[in-house]
Amino acid sequence: MGEEKKNPTLRWKIISGVLTVALVTVSCLYFVGLANKNNNTAANTSSATESVAATTAAAEQTADALSLWTESAPLKTELTNYMKAITDKASPDFIPVERRIAVFDMDGTLCCETDPGYFDHKLLYHRVMEDPDYKDKASAEEKETAAIIKTYFDTGEYPSGLDVKHGTAVATAFKGMTTAEFYDYVKKYRDQPTISYTNMTNGQAFYKPMLQVVDYLQANDFTVYVVSGTDRLITRGLCDGVLNIPFSQMIGSDESLVASNQGEEDGLKYTFTHDDKLITGGEFLIKNLKMNKVSVIEREIGLQPVLCFGNSSGDGAMANYTITNNQYKSGAYLLCCDDLERENGNMKKADKMREDCEKNGWTAVSMKNDWTTIYGDGVTKK
Repeated sequence: MGEEKKNPTLRWKIISGVLTVALVTVSCLYFVGLANKNNNTAANTSSATESVAATTAAAEQTADALSLWTESAPLKTELTNYMKAITDKASPDFIPVERRIAVFDMDGTLCCETDPGYFDHKLLYHRVMEDPDYKDKASAEEKETAAIIKTYFDTGEYPSGLDVKHGTAVATAFKGMTTAEFYDYVKKYRDQPTISYTNMTNGQAFYKPMLQVVDYLQANDFTVYVVSGTDRLITRGLCDGVLNIPFSQMIGSDESLVASNQGEEDGLKYTFTHDDKLITGGEFLIKNLKMNKVSVIEREIGLQPVLCFGNSSGDGAMANYTITNNQYKSGAYLLCCDDLERENGNMKKADKMREDCEKNGWTAVSMKNDWTTIYGDGVTKK
């Protein structure tokens, strides 16, 4: 203190130095703040531009994704609005990716059900009555079932009790095949031409508008399952290469699978060996229809779906399960076979399905009015 009084020049040098440091600090802070402001403005502008672009792209993507649906189709409008809501993190209807689960029936929902009957019924009839390598080995029960199937094809009326008879006959008629051999057999038959339509094979008889729906859901991070009444192995063989869905997400009716050297020994006692192959065991286990579809969804998926697509009373339980007490925004869409020109439609069944949709809160899909095509150009009904 005494030194400062003796040397005023030193005191002013200290004060000047402090002021200089303060001025430099303030200047730096100002320019840093200005730079951040400019960066934030640019970032916000860029973000807004990207958001508008993303919205526009999403709208264009939707238009392209569902291009085979008419503009008046309820599913197209509902599904487009639904997707906007459940994929927006700011929306109260947002659904996490891991809970975006959709279940589809197969016959009559994804592919042709009436040529003049189900694919798996045609496959069994071919195996028992036409396959030169098997028809002479077919059992009396298998031939009896094939005769019932032929009557169903001729009349269009599905006989009571055929579900179990058919499942049992499939299990016995294909007994002893490895799963790979079974898949190959199914794929070979799916390459055969359809009975009721021109310029189309069994494997091409998928509804193109519904394939668009599957693709659209997958593009929005949905996990898609096929939950069919058709035998699981037949479902896999028919859909393989047509749908971009792994076998683990294809669920159907079940038959037994055993080790090739197991014989009659119970599976709880037998151990698979290095010399074994996994083969079909010849026992029909369960028909995956109605309540059985709900049970298998819980067993194999473990989560409630948010979207369901079906076409018959066999899918009603699955549809109701999807939309009942669901913590997420959900919906069920049921196809009505009302196109008598491009498809082997049935107005009685279509009208009944519309009534069921009205009663249960499902959305009806009209093949006639909602689709610009069914199987694509060049395919006609005989």
